[in-house]
Amino acid sequence: MSDATTSTDKPSEPSDRDNSELRAEVSSWVTANWDPDLTVGEWWTMLRDAHWSVPAWPSEWFGRDLSRGEAVVVAEEIAKAGAIGPPGGLGLLLAGPTIIAQGTDEQKQRYIPSIVDGSEAWCQLFSEPEAGSDLASIRTSALRDGDEWIINGQKVWTSAGHIADLGMLMARTDPTVPKHAGISYFAPPMHQDGIDIRPLKEMTGRALFNEVFISDARVAHDALIGGEGKGWAVANTTLMFERSGLGAGGTGATSSAVPGTVHGHLDKRVGDFVRGDTSGSGAAMAGGGASAILKLATSSGAAMSDPVLRDDIMKLHTLVELAKMTNKRAKAAKAIGLEIPGLANLSKLMMSDMMRAIVDLGPRILGPAGQLAGASAPHDGAVTEMVLFAPGPSIYGGTDQIQRNIIGERVLGLPSEPRNDKTLPFNELRTSKGAE
Repeated sequence: MSDATTSTDKPSEPSDRDNSELRAEVSSWVTANWDPDLTVGEWWTMLRDAHWSVPAWPSEWFGRDLSRGEAVVVAEEIAKAGAIGPPGGLGLLLAGPTIIAQGTDEQKQRYIPSIVDGSEAWCQLFSEPEAGSDLASIRTSALRDGDEWIINGQKVWTSAGHIADLGMLMARTDPTVPKHAGISYFAPPMHQDGIDIRPLKEMTGRALFNEVFISDARVAHDALIGGEGKGWAVANTTLMFERSGLGAGGTGATSSAVPGTVHGHLDKRVGDFVRGDTSGSGAAMAGGGASAILKLATSSGAAMSDPVLRDDIMKLHTLVELAKMTNKRAKAAKAIGLEIPGLANLSKLMMSDMMRAIVDLGPRILGPAGQLAGASAPHDGAVTEMVLFAPGPSIYGGTDQIQRNIIGERVLGLPSEPRNDKTLPFNELRTSKGAE
């Protein structure tokens, strides 16, 4: 291995340089350092230490203080060089940004390095069988036991729970106060006897989600993020990053390498994961589905000769362009220190609209063959799988209805529905099972 392979660059200052200079810098670094014979773990560690994994993050936490648009440029250049990008998953998307925003310095030092280099994978332990859209009604409990908390309850729709090393857990630590006030946010280890993870197979045939049964699991007190009883605010930080990330789509280097210790990819040759199959990933479905359908439409003479179909294809193209403009609007606002209220929610709604358009357009473009799945289907069934997966984005990350409620109440100032669950202690609320 050459000296260039082991070198690390210090993060650049926030710059006014144009993208051509940034592209040249990224390209030069990747050319000097990329080696397909490295292990996945070695390559991801190099990206982390050179501050190229998360360039939009603060420089003190492995970022470069770049804008989201500049971060996309970095990802594009890594892809052009034939290398794989940083680890995917909920660590970089949700856990890292949440801990940077809400965690202590000790927690940042403990969790952030292993998130950025992919050595630990994360899952999100929020939803429960009786607390989906009404997330603050969670019943999973956490009881203090010295320097630890004992967790009991059940979670559901847990993405990547079966491959996670750590979880973002919402649990009720005080049922005697109103429901939003009695929640705390923990980072429990997933590899312990008290956590039972059971995959849930979807109609796509895959099992991206899981149900998780928690029985006397333990988590250290210093893994309590944001403070006791402050979990609702921390969870909303996570949800903000989730909605913003889902709405943004994505581009850049892809791989099928999985972060964390479960899959065992960290010790394998990184070159074997370049441009791997990511079609089963929810983010890939949402981010790339619209582009795939538009490319399919332009290559189909039958589709382009149908004026009604052509009209609907143009509507999807318009949605894609609006999403791009929304991202540019967010970037311009951030550059002058402004935050546009509700923009993440609007982005999430636009993504749902794009996925509904995919459900409609994919089968219409393919005709009867659009009903086929698997290797015998056109494009190896990718369109069919996108169509089957498409209802998901309008549900996860907060349903479309929830997004509209948030925009109405928090952005437009409209009155909320009459309710008493924000003032009554949680254990006095009436449910289908009676009082708690």
